[in-house]
Amino acid sequence: MTAYFVQAFIYLVAAVIAVPLAQRFGLGSVLGYLVAGVVIGPVAGLVGQEASTIQHFAEFGVVMMLFLVGMELDPKALWAMRVRLVGLGGLQVLLSALAGLGVGLWFGLVWQTALTVGFIFALSSTAIVLQTLNEKGLGKTEGGRSSFSVLLFQDIAVIPVLALIPLLAVIPGTEESGSGLVTGKHLNLVDGLPGWAHALVVVAAVAAVIGGGFYLGRPLFRYVVRSGLREVFTATALMLVIGIAALMSLVNLSPALGAFLAGVVLANSEFRHELEANIEPFKGLLLGLFFITVGAGINFGLLVDAWGTVLGLVAAVILVKALILWALALLFGVRGSNGWLFTLGLAQAGEFGFVLLNYSVQNRVIPSDLSQLLSLVVALSMFLTPLLFIAYDRAVLPWYRRTRNADREADAIEEQAPVIVAGVGRFGQIVCRLLRANNIPTVVLDHEIEQIENVRQIGLKSYFGDASRPDLLETAGVEEARLLVVAIDDRDRAVKMVEHVKQFYPGVWVLARAFDRGHGYRLRQAGADDVVSETYHSALELGGHAMTAMGVHPMRARQMTWAFLENERAHEDELFEAWKDIQEGMSFSPRYSELFMKLEEALSGAMQQDWDEPRREDVPVWTPPDKNSGASSRTDA
Repeated sequence: MTAYFVQAFIYLVAAVIAVPLAQRFGLGSVLGYLVAGVVIGPVAGLVGQEASTIQHFAEFGVVMMLFLVGMELDPKALWAMRVRLVGLGGLQVLLSALAGLGVGLWFGLVWQTALTVGFIFALSSTAIVLQTLNEKGLGKTEGGRSSFSVLLFQDIAVIPVLALIPLLAVIPGTEESGSGLVTGKHLNLVDGLPGWAHALVVVAAVAAVIGGGFYLGRPLFRYVVRSGLREVFTATALMLVIGIAALMSLVNLSPALGAFLAGVVLANSEFRHELEANIEPFKGLLLGLFFITVGAGINFGLLVDAWGTVLGLVAAVILVKALILWALALLFGVRGSNGWLFTLGLAQAGEFGFVLLNYSVQNRVIPSDLSQLLSLVVALSMFLTPLLFIAYDRAVLPWYRRTRNADREADAIEEQAPVIVAGVGRFGQIVCRLLRANNIPTVVLDHEIEQIENVRQIGLKSYFGDASRPDLLETAGVEEARLLVVAIDDRDRAVKMVEHVKQFYPGVWVLARAFDRGHGYRLRQAGADDVVSETYHSALELGGHAMTAMGVHPMRARQMTWAFLENERAHEDELFEAWKDIQEGMSFSPRYSELFMKLEEALSGAMQQDWDEPRREDVPVWTPPDKNSGASSRTDA
């Protein structure tokens, strides 16, 4: 028992150290797990042969992930993606398998072995790709959706490939005995059955998953919920996923596919979010463990002995698959950066490759020495996948953005107005709509073509161009403008723009959008006349609604939000001055923390005051600005 505790501790320590470091350097959690596995396995030798055994257990994380992915869809969404699921996914598997067959024949393999190798490398890593797409928020992009379609078809394709491999046996040997429920050491319900009976059992298993989800899922969870015990609900969720995986395995189907179908069936269930919350921690932990075992399982001895062959095969796999994927992306209209995401994301081998390799050795299709070499190629290609995503993030995507914007010159600005709005995203659009509704002329600038096209569709006249460029601001009439609204989503550019305008055009009143308190202080230091946090007032409004929902009278809730505002304003200058100490090199400012706590105490005291309906003389009275000045004034009555 002590040995198990020690091994578990080693795996967890490796993950705790490596993954946060990888995240901090922008490398992603998957690469962190893989590196952790390499360090504790081949490098330090802290784990050994048990890594492959743990890997089989950890593969259950892929099953859980597909279950959660299925719950994000519903049957209608699945039907809507049928063209890419069958067309794009089917062609990818077919063409990749044929390419593998050709390469295998070129290396002198018999066609049965070469075809099996082709199918093994046609599959991509569902675990790494979906995890990385989710981390980077790319799952909803066109490239992400296309990648998911192909991965799902690959999981489906594992079923006929498993059925085909025993028919391709070419290596002489004696078949392992066993039939009925047990084949070797694995339970199986379909071995020894005729083809028609095998098909019936498979259909019955799939029907059981779908029918059980529709007719038994809700009654089961209602029964469990009545117990009022959260741990029982968690146990039920795990029982459901494990049971489906076991049923699929008994009939030689992919457990991940069965879990995905169950997730789709439960997508519209009222228990969906609770199921996700209960399964997500187990999924994340098992997937992380799976990635660590992949890194720990890399055979560096074989890599050293045959490094040229191994690296050449890895490069060949990634290059050939990338060429096929790029061609399919063009054929199916997945272009630009999405095409590169689709290509680089799927250009590796996958975790099911280990399963097919073991199964091929058992069925005398691939010799064991070749299997060890190919396992190393699969592992290394998976190891390189996060690096391909990093290349997409840091090279491909910025290049497309620069090219897209560089190919188009800034629009010729045909008019000038008293108000210039820099940035017309979700924040700037509201400002522009309010100004337009009051017939206040504006000149709108943005350097994202998509944003310009979007606002033009709702009738907001806008110009393409980088508003932080001094020459463009001059063309827009900043010298004669009364007001500049800085609403761009680049923090540093926003600060530099405010600094430039206040240095050369001090008479222009600058309103700036801040991302947080620190950015707001930077904008204020740059000279902005008025700074508003993008979430401040919406959060304050929601806080008022929260108090009302808890029984506070709406008027009193409104008074409390006013008191919150006044309390913040009363301490704003002190906090700003204390923040400057931090900017001047102090790693920690006790004064800032002390002032912030003072603000919280004052706020708490303000909330406890007795409240009366506000009198007119207590409400700030606004006086319109002098038309010859950009600033407005606010006085108390």
